Amino acid sequence: MQHTKAFRRSTLQVGFTLIEVMITVAIVAILAAVAMPAYTDYITRGHIPEATAGLSERQVRMEQFFQDNRTYANALPCASFAAKHFTFSCDSATATAFALVATGTGPMAGFKYSVDQSGAKKTEAVPTGWDLPSPNDCWVTKKGGVC
Repeated sequence: MQHTKAFRRSTLQVGFTLIEVMITVAIVAILAAVAMPAYTDYITRGHIPEATAGLSERQVRMEQFFQDNRTYANALPCASFAAKHFTFSCDSATATAFALVATGTGPMAGFKYSVDQSGAKKTEAVPTGWDLPSPNDCWVTKKGGVC
């Protein structure tokens, strides 16, 4: 009799039913569907400071160049420069004016920011799903035209 009880215990099956596994998979899929767009947006917003900081730094360098040379023309900070997610360039540089531009590349394609000699910041372009600010006098950092 004891031998039979021991046999029954060892043949007991332990595990999950197919329905329990399917419910778990459905829950994980729903969480992933919600989390992935939020994570992707978070990563995109994390790359924007590369452009804004780069433009601010180049603006300071342009002003330093002007203090030394009394012109913005032929300024070294105006030379094109490619960073990880943005390309920096000058749309124009004259004796009294300049316009620095950061254009997104790779995953940041579609973003374009600018700043000029007066310090006027502008978001030139944003990708689909993002909005330009109104008035357009700042650098967009979040969806909905938020600066």
